[in-house]
Amino acid sequence: MILKAIAKTILKLGGWEIVGGIPEAKKAVLIAAPHTSNWDGYWLLVYKVAVGMDLRFLAKHTLFWWPLGTLLRALGAMPLNRGSGGDVVREIARDFENNESFYLALAPEGTRSWKPYWKTGFYRIATAAKVPVIFGFLDYKTKRLGLGDSLMLSGDVEKDLEIIRSFYKPMTGRHPELASPIKFPPSA
Repeated sequence: MILKAIAKTILKLGGWEIVGGIPEAKKAVLIAAPHTSNWDGYWLLVYKVAVGMDLRFLAKHTLFWWPLGTLLRALGAMPLNRGSGGDVVREIARDFENNESFYLALAPEGTRSWKPYWKTGFYRIATAAKVPVIFGFLDYKTKRLGLGDSLMLSGDVEKDLEIIRSFYKPMTGRHPELASPIKFPPSA
């Protein structure tokens, strides 16, 4: 409880307003967007503690050396080897299946620098696990962060992306010029 109070105080001192809390759905993929700064991960972790959410996230497997790996795991990180491709989707879908409650946060932009599209991992994982996508956000313009709408993906990628675009349209990242357009690469 003391960590929760400290996290809420940190958010308040940072000028942030918390939106939402623990979702009604027991399992979901959370989009963390826009992702334009290293600060985004920090504020996400503080939010996670402030609302008492058991939120997992992926981090490069090369970061899991001692003692950093121990700290990352304690914070909810799961190692990701980007070279293993489709196996990651299957492994995480199994994690959803094998846990009564499981929330996974992903930044679809995949990086803090501008890219011409979002990565498809969040969509593929949510579809394989048959769980909703919840729109997590950090709006630096309004200083609001938290969870917004949820969406059970329809399989109609363009229709789903239009709903996602509509939600994130008013959101402003720390560095707006680095926000990637909400679309998938042509080969997706």
